[in-house]
Amino acid sequence: MKGKTHIGLGTITYVSLCDKLGGFSYIGFLIVIISSLLPDIDHPKSTFNKYILPIKNKKTKKSVYLSFAIIILWYDLIKGDMPVLRVAAIALILIAFSSHRNGFTHSIFSMIVFIILAGYLEFIFKWNYIVEYISIGYGMHLVGDMLTVQGVPILYPLVKKKIKFPLTIKMNTKIGNFIEEFILILCLIYLIYYLPRKI
Repeated sequence: MKGKTHIGLGTITYVSLCDKLGGFSYIGFLIVIISSLLPDIDHPKSTFNKYILPIKNKKTKKSVYLSFAIIILWYDLIKGDMPVLRVAAIALILIAFSSHRNGFTHSIFSMIVFIILAGYLEFIFKWNYIVEYISIGYGMHLVGDMLTVQGVPILYPLVKKKIKFPLTIKMNTKIGNFIEEFILILCLIYLIYYLPRKI
């Protein structure tokens, strides 16, 4: 699925659940948008990597994310015992070596790592519902990709088999593109109707 469709699925889920999360929050909405795109960080040409990588290829992606990981581990070594930095560095290393839709970032374990990082931020800065926002965006991305023929390795690295729903969409075909655009239009209609009532 395209990034905009992932954003659509994440945001309509957030809008439908925001009353249970203390009401609508612009910060929550933004975090859901970002986390809806987060699983695709393993692709060199993803929305995130358009702004991070100087050259959009796998070697550059590996080099940049490994460099970030080394900087974080070095900072942790100097500043003291901060386990969350080690978790972040491990996540960056896994992202560096993960290939799109075949590895770590499209698994439930990646989602757990990002939830741990979000939980730490929530605890340190006394923010509310960050874990829930990340869970909504990231989880709906995985659900969206499970609607495609390719599926996702949801239990990677324990099980490398890709899981998908019984009824799937073949992306990058005439019918697949039509269905994806239709889903996006439905998401926009939902947001146009319900978002003003939640703000």
